Amino acid sequence: MKKFSKAENGWMFYDWANSAYSIIITTAVFPIFYKSVATSAGVDNADSTAYLGYAVAAATFILAMIGPILGSIADYQGLKKKFFLFFFALGSVSTAVLAFVPDGNWVLLLIIYSITAVGFHGANIFYDAFLVDVTPGERMDKISSRGFGLGYVGSAIPFVISIALILLADKGVIPFSTAFATRLAFIITAVWWVIFTIPMLKNVIQIHSIPRDSNIIAGSFRRVATTFKEIRKYRHVFLFLIAYFFYIDGVGTIISMSTAYGTDLGISATSLLIILFVTQVVAAPFAILYGRLSQKYTGKKMLYVGIGVYIIVCIYAFFMKTETDFWILAMLVATSQGGIQALSRSYFAKLVPKEKSNEFFGFYNIFGKFASVMGPLLVGVTAQLTGSSSYGVFSLVVLFIIGIIVLKFVPEPELKVV
Repeated sequence: MKKFSKAENGWMFYDWANSAYSIIITTAVFPIFYKSVATSAGVDNADSTAYLGYAVAAATFILAMIGPILGSIADYQGLKKKFFLFFFALGSVSTAVLAFVPDGNWVLLLIIYSITAVGFHGANIFYDAFLVDVTPGERMDKISSRGFGLGYVGSAIPFVISIALILLADKGVIPFSTAFATRLAFIITAVWWVIFTIPMLKNVIQIHSIPRDSNIIAGSFRRVATTFKEIRKYRHVFLFLIAYFFYIDGVGTIISMSTAYGTDLGISATSLLIILFVTQVVAAPFAILYGRLSQKYTGKKMLYVGIGVYIIVCIYAFFMKTETDFWILAMLVATSQGGIQALSRSYFAKLVPKEKSNEFFGFYNIFGKFASVMGPLLVGVTAQLTGSSSYGVFSLVVLFIIGIIVLKFVPEPELKVV
């Protein structure tokens, strides 16, 4: 078995590095902290959840608008790493800044959070693009999958440390307030992110590139327009992107809004943190299980299963009343969270023309970014109109139903026997 190269390890460990942000800032600690600050400032529960949804939508909309150009620019000689470094620095530094936002200033907290999201997702555009530079095509599935697995483990370690600090502070075991311990969690996230990105910065370089145009921006717009025209020629690829747009929006919204919804139900911050940690642990083996089952039942059928599970999640959430209900809901999400994301990527890879895979995956990422706008907005608007977060989560059923209907018209890719 060929050992992993320094470039491959450096690339994979960025997933280990930035996944701390995904669980601590996007999903767990920050939303709970924000809800606490907003509630203390007199903001209604439904409104504070809506404002968080709007912040998520705003950040992802910015990335969706500039994503096509960023992805195109990444192919120009000598620019990929510079742009990666800029967004990585923006995300990690602003994450640390969250710890220093004055008490009670929930508006500034949301603004800084939006900046962290732009940095995090912006860096990921270039991180994904670096895969073609670190390993040959026959090893990409292995390297990408291992990075995905490292991400689950890498997110768990700083998460456990953060939970321990918060719980110990809550019990008075350590001489910190819970709020101070939570702020330390933001610092831990930023430091973890920076330290484990060093191998990526040292060992990963841009190998594949195109010569720079005299006008890089204009050239990038032309290339994006050309890529879009190419996508429209492949009806099955375009249909998949539409299906993906809807169902992955629902998946991402549930991930980013889950703790805010749990808080609205009256579940304690301690319970939420424990539930989210167990969810991460359970999600890892189920992601692998989805991959194995796809070999027996096909990737498309397993995507149907994943989307079906999420529809059940939305319906169950509407009737949820107790902490036990939330546990059940979290475990349902854990069974399909990693699987649906991993199989979507591999399913798309089988559909696209291999000689143009980089261009097509650029649009795959773009559709994912645009999808992250509608779900949080739908939850926010519905929650405010009805005065209930339950209706907001239930409204996501629409996205999953549309996704599964469109996916039905996407042909099963032909698989090569290895």
